[in-house]
Amino acid sequence: MKIYKTDEIKNIALIGSKGSGKTTLAESMLFESGVIKRRGTIEAGNTVTDYFPVEKEYGYSVFSTVFNTEFNGKKLNVIDCPGADDFIGNTYTALGVCDTGVIVVNSEYGVEVGTQNIYRVTDKLKKPIIFCLNHMDGEKVDYDALIEQMKEHFGNKVVPVQYPIETGPNFHAMIDVLLMKKYEWGPDGGVPTVSDIPADQMDKANELHNALVEAAAENDESLMDKYFEEGHLSEDEMRDGIRKGLIDRSIYPVFIVSAIKDMGVRRMLEFLGNVCPFVNDMPPVKTTAGVDVKPDSNGPLSVFIFKTSVEPHIGEVSYFKVMSGTLKAGDDLENVTRGGKERLAQIFTVSGQIRNAVDQLDAGDIGAAVKLKDVRTGNTLDAKGCDYQFDFIKYPAPRYIRAIKPVSESDSEKLMGILTRMHEEDPTWLVEQSKELKQTLVKGQGEFHLRTLKWRIENNDKLPIEFIEPKIPYRETITKAARADYRHKKQSGGSGQFGEVHLIIEPYTEGMPEPDAYKFGSQEFKLNVRDKQEIPLDWGGKLVVYNCIVGGAIDARFIPAIVKGLMDRMEQGPLTGSYARDVRVMIYDGKMHPVDSNEISFRLAGRNAFSQAFKAANPKILEPVYDVEVLTPGDTMGDVMKDLTGRRGVIMGTESESGIEKLNAKVPLKEMSSYSTSLSSITGGRSSFSMQFASYELVPGDVQEKLLKEYAETQEED
Repeated sequence: MKIYKTDEIKNIALIGSKGSGKTTLAESMLFESGVIKRRGTIEAGNTVTDYFPVEKEYGYSVFSTVFNTEFNGKKLNVIDCPGADDFIGNTYTALGVCDTGVIVVNSEYGVEVGTQNIYRVTDKLKKPIIFCLNHMDGEKVDYDALIEQMKEHFGNKVVPVQYPIETGPNFHAMIDVLLMKKYEWGPDGGVPTVSDIPADQMDKANELHNALVEAAAENDESLMDKYFEEGHLSEDEMRDGIRKGLIDRSIYPVFIVSAIKDMGVRRMLEFLGNVCPFVNDMPPVKTTAGVDVKPDSNGPLSVFIFKTSVEPHIGEVSYFKVMSGTLKAGDDLENVTRGGKERLAQIFTVSGQIRNAVDQLDAGDIGAAVKLKDVRTGNTLDAKGCDYQFDFIKYPAPRYIRAIKPVSESDSEKLMGILTRMHEEDPTWLVEQSKELKQTLVKGQGEFHLRTLKWRIENNDKLPIEFIEPKIPYRETITKAARADYRHKKQSGGSGQFGEVHLIIEPYTEGMPEPDAYKFGSQEFKLNVRDKQEIPLDWGGKLVVYNCIVGGAIDARFIPAIVKGLMDRMEQGPLTGSYARDVRVMIYDGKMHPVDSNEISFRLAGRNAFSQAFKAANPKILEPVYDVEVLTPGDTMGDVMKDLTGRRGVIMGTESESGIEKLNAKVPLKEMSSYSTSLSSITGGRSSFSMQFASYELVPGDVQEKLLKEYAETQEED
C-alpha cells in the first residue's frame, strides 16, 4: 500500500445531528472512492461504519468509526460520528484529532439544536468546517430558506458552493459556482454528466460565483488586489483563498448532496481532496508541558491513542494518530502516561472492520494496532529520547446518572472490571464508587447513552445488571444555637467506660466573631476559649471546634477523641445520615473518672451530645441545586418551562436566537433524575441541555418532612 507523506494527508470528522444521514453519506464516500463495491444500508445492517451488534440492534450509530479513502492522490482519514446528543463525546474525540469538520444537515429539518451544539464544539476547538446539506431529494426542502436560516445562525461566513436546480423527489441536477458547471445524474446517481450552465441559470450562478470569489479573496491580500484589478480569480487561486478562509474560520462552504442516491458525493470528495487543509496546514498541538508539536515526519516519534474498543472477533483495538515522526511496524515505544513498553508489531489503516496492514505511517496519519499490552484511551506512546505527552481532548460533563449493581452480588468485582474497560472505550461513561451514597454510580450523557452501556454488558459480557435511582447527596446543617450534655457510662466487670461531655453548637459562617457568652432559658454560659480547630470538610463547609474546658474537668488528652465523635456525626448526620456541614462546637464542661475514662468513652459521649444538640438546633436539610441550560425550538418553549417549574425549578431568564430558545433555570438535582428522557419526549428529541452544580439550598418543609420519615423507616428496618 502507498505510503502517504504528511502533506498528502487530510483528517476529516463527519459530524451532524441524528438523522442527518452521516452513515449513508459515509457509504457513498467509500463507494465513490472504490473502497467498497456495493453500498450497504442501515436497514440491512451492512454498512461499513455501523458494524457493532448494538448499532445493528438499535439502528443508529453509537460509536465513532474511522475509515480512509484516497481521492486524487490524497489520503482522506474520515471519522464518522454518531448524531445523537447522548453520544456527543465521540464528536469531541474526532474533532480533537481531525483538522476539518463536515457538518451534515438534514435539509428537510434545517438547523437543529444538535447542529448548533456541534457547531459550538467546532468553534471552541477552532476547527475549519464545511456544511453538507443532505436529503436534497426530501419533500419539504426549501433550499433558499435553508441558506437564509444558516446565515441567521452562523453569519455571512456561510457561502454556497452549489445550489440545486430543483429539490424534492425530482432532485437530479445542481450548479457548482466554484467550477461554474452543471452537474446532472441519472436515477442511480454516481458519476455525473458535467455540462455548461444553462442560460436561465446564468444570472443566479454568476451572483453566487461572485460572492464565493469575494469570500475567497478576503483571506489573502494579494488575491484581493488581483480581484479588484481583474474582476476574477482562477480556480487554483480560489482554492487557495478558500483553504486559508477555512483555516481561520472566515468561510463556511456549503455543498449539497443526496447521499442515499449518491448524488453530489463525488464532487464533495473532490473538494475535500483539493481544498481542505492538510494536517501540516493547521496550528501545532501543545503537549501537557506547553510545547508546540508540528506533524513533522522527521521529528521525534510520538503517537497519541485517541480511542480504544473491544471489537467482534478481534479483541482490543487501539486507534492512534501519529503526532510526530514516522511510525514503522515493529517499533518499540514507551507508554509515557502509564509506564511500560509497547511493541507495535503490526500497524493498520482501517475502514470500519476492514483492516489493511501497512509498513509505515507518517506524521499526521491515523491508524490502529491490535492487542497492545497495556494501553488506554488518552495515552501517549513515545520513542526513546522523546518526552511528549498529550491531553488535548476535553469531554462534556455528564447529564444522566444511575446507580448500577449486578443482579447477583457475587458479580460485583466482575462488574467493576467491565465498567473500567467500558470507560476506556468511551471516556464519557464515568464510574464512581460513592462512599457517601454507598452506591456505584455510572454517569453519561443521557438515557440512551446508559441504555447502550447496559445492553453491551448484558449481551456482550453476559452479566445481568440493574439500574436504580441514585441517592441524592443531601447535606444537614443547623439554624440556631443549642446546648446538650451526655454521659456515657458502662460497667461490665473490671475497668468500665465513663465520659461526660457538655457542649454548645451553632451555625458556622465565615468571619463570625469568636464565641463569648450564650443564654439558654434562664442559664447563661460564659466561655473561655483555650484552643480552636478548623476542620475543612471533604464534602464542603467546615467543622470548627473550640476547647473551652476550665478547671481540668476533662483532660486535654481526651479532646481529640471528642472531636472524632463529632466527626462521626458530621459524616453521618442525625437527620438522614447525610453529611453535615457548617457547624461550630464549643466544648465547655464535662466529667471524667480516674480509672474508667478512656478515648472510646469520650468519643461516644461527644458523638451523642452532638446528636442531641443538633436535633435541638432547628436542623435543616440542604439539597444540591444545579444551573440548567436548555436549548429548544421556539414552539416547545412553553412546554419546557412548564415542565421545569413542575420540577421545583426557578426560571432565571431566557434568550432567543434565530428560532432557538435558550432557557436558564436553577433546579434541584432530585428533580433532574429523568430529565433527559422527559425533555426528549416533550420536544421530539429536538432539544438539548447542560447542567452544572450551583449550590446547596434549603429543601422546602414538606420535602424535609418526607425525607425524615423515609430515613426513620429505613432505620427501623435496619
